[in-house]
Amino acid sequence: MASDNQEQPIGVNSESVKQLADAREKITTQLSRVIIGQQDVIEELLISMFSQGHCLLEGVPGLAKTLLISTLADTLSLSFSRIQFTPDLMPADITGTEVLEENKSTGSRERRFLEGPIFSSMILADEINRTPPKTQAALLEAMQERQVTVGGVRHKLTQPFFVLATQNPIEQEGTYPLPEAQQDRFMFKIFVDYPNFDEEFEVARKTTAGPADAVDSILSGEEIISLQQTVRQVPVSEHVIRYALSLVRQTRIGREGIPDFITENVAWGAGPRAVQFLIIGGKARALLHGRTHVATEDIQALAKPVLRHRITVNFAAESDGMTSDDIIEQLIEVTPSKEDELTNDARFQKIFAS
Repeated sequence: MASDNQEQPIGVNSESVKQLADAREKITTQLSRVIIGQQDVIEELLISMFSQGHCLLEGVPGLAKTLLISTLADTLSLSFSRIQFTPDLMPADITGTEVLEENKSTGSRERRFLEGPIFSSMILADEINRTPPKTQAALLEAMQERQVTVGGVRHKLTQPFFVLATQNPIEQEGTYPLPEAQQDRFMFKIFVDYPNFDEEFEVARKTTAGPADAVDSILSGEEIISLQQTVRQVPVSEHVIRYALSLVRQTRIGREGIPDFITENVAWGAGPRAVQFLIIGGKARALLHGRTHVATEDIQALAKPVLRHRITVNFAAESDGMTSDDIIEQLIEVTPSKEDELTNDARFQKIFAS
């Protein structure tokens, strides 16, 4: 069996790798004109975009989450819609609605569909957890099926299509926790943290001196679709797939071979979609870093954004201040990354057999 560092590239040429690496560098350069720091957040956004995924960004107000997404939209030649989620927002305000119009030539009334803001390539769902669950659910079909159904008629959405949602910490007043089913539609849940001293110093200096710099458009919709297809062609060794599976399957309580800390602290584990996102995200990350194969390091780097919203800690763990990120860190520590160690470990043989 080939190891993750020996896998030979199939269908991915050096020109495609260079094109994606160049796109990353150019987009990052443009974003740095407006956004200070947040390099890890930017990389995870780009990985999600080239993987055809959606992102959920969480952080306290004032950390430039909205500015980051709107600036990213400016670097892409894509249609862009911002939906401000408020307590009175209705599903039809997102998807659109049907209206009756009189045909002046025949005098008859005809139904016409008025498209909502969801019919854009890039959607900023701003403060998504400040609207009730019924309206939050209006995004479900669009995110998964890339279509909406209104009046029994299906309407295809524009391609490419990304939903980049921001939310405030659920402990804040006036927020509604997203249901697990909707969170699972997001490829990544990204935590946006406070800037360090130097970054915040630069923010204070630049934002109080004058208007922000304009950014240039880098990629068109057709180019993004082409790069997304390139990502799909990146080969993955069986060992890397098995490693991703081992991380995800260990989160499911009641299975043979899972660690004790999972049984003690986890209420619900991650489903198969987590494995899919780890693999496709690993492909995109490998190309963005100039490689034509996926390594276990790529899976480890994406474990937190992929798994943190798919693992639910139980009441005991929550009382002790333990988070899903703490669980993921422990999982990475107890999971061998080398092929022979993972294959020959008796505990993992039980996990793979269950």
